[in-house]
Amino acid sequence: MSQTFKPETPEQVVEAVSWAVAEEHSLDVAGSGSKAALGRPAETDDRLDMAAIAGIVLYEPEELVLTARAGTSMAEIEAALAEKNQQLAFEPGDLGPLLGTFDGSSNVSGTLGGIVACNIAGPRRLKVGAARDHLLGFHAVSGRGEAFKSGGRVVKNVTGFDLSKLITGSFGTLAVMTEVTVRALPAPEKTRTVLVFGCSDDTAVRAMTAALQTPYEVSGASHLPTDIAATSKVAAVAAAGGAVTAVRVEGPGPSVEFRCGALRDLMAPFGEVEELHSANSLAFWREVRDVAYFVGAGERQVWRLSVPPADGARVASQVLSAVEGRVFYDWGGGLVWLAMAPRANAGHEAVRTAISAAGGHATLIRAEDAVRAKVPVFQPQPGPLAALTRRIKQGFDPKGVLNPGRMYEGV
Repeated sequence: MSQTFKPETPEQVVEAVSWAVAEEHSLDVAGSGSKAALGRPAETDDRLDMAAIAGIVLYEPEELVLTARAGTSMAEIEAALAEKNQQLAFEPGDLGPLLGTFDGSSNVSGTLGGIVACNIAGPRRLKVGAARDHLLGFHAVSGRGEAFKSGGRVVKNVTGFDLSKLITGSFGTLAVMTEVTVRALPAPEKTRTVLVFGCSDDTAVRAMTAALQTPYEVSGASHLPTDIAATSKVAAVAAAGGAVTAVRVEGPGPSVEFRCGALRDLMAPFGEVEELHSANSLAFWREVRDVAYFVGAGERQVWRLSVPPADGARVASQVLSAVEGRVFYDWGGGLVWLAMAPRANAGHEAVRTAISAAGGHATLIRAEDAVRAKVPVFQPQPGPLAALTRRIKQGFDPKGVLNPGRMYEGV
């Protein structure tokens, strides 16, 4: 019979993992459970519930450093940062509603450990990088039942192997994080968004590329085709009656005003131009960040494609010529979100064929358990890389105790 372990201290995490190693029982490692449907379905005997390993350990706003236990909710993290007018600059999204594990009523779902484990970042990634670029250090328990730590509370505190880069995005398959230290940054004084109406997907990519190549420090560039724009909760976007291309600038008020004006002039040749100010800008980019346009998409299967921006529209068009669906773009066209009609194979052959010429990778974000169990959820790895992945897993977790099969079958 399956058991659930609920440790309350890091020492109890060590005990739980050590027991699993001795008994050769695999563990489904989870925090709030908001990302339980992300990745391949669990192939585990028991559950390790990390929700009680929570709370902010240290927050030094003047040093731009926050340390919290891995099970600390993102709602608590964001509230603490907001009090000091700071933020996690990589803009982690709340995928709970998209995955069907949260309805959105709890404001922000998920935990800090889950964000790091899945390397989740939002629209600002094109400017500041991903979660792994803001992780300063962590404490964890390996699949051997051994506690270890990496990094520290300052940017330059890195000795030996930079395990922070390895652990981020490993989906709990290498170690159970118990404490995480991240870099905080000041929240922008002002946020404005330049909107361009009526662009085709190809034209939108050209417009976003033009904006990103300026010195105006664009921090977000997204394109919503007509059917997606119509579903926005932001009135100016929903009422556009066509496609909407958005470019964001942030910072001190006078600087934002100047850069926004310059971008309006730059974007004017691409179509009618409008502008969103702070409140509406924040609401719009929250929709993009959380993939809110696909939350109510019924049984549609959702893919996340990362490709060179210049190829984004072509790749999406090729996929949608084979499988009926909807699309929108982030990261200047380099991040392609697809919601497609459900298929037994999730249309993965069409997706992988489309990205093969451009390079990049595709991840199946939402589909039924049975589909995710038989379709490659993450980009298939070439032989040498797959062998390296197995060796790393063997080094951290030789008995396959932690989230086995969550990313790749048999690993």
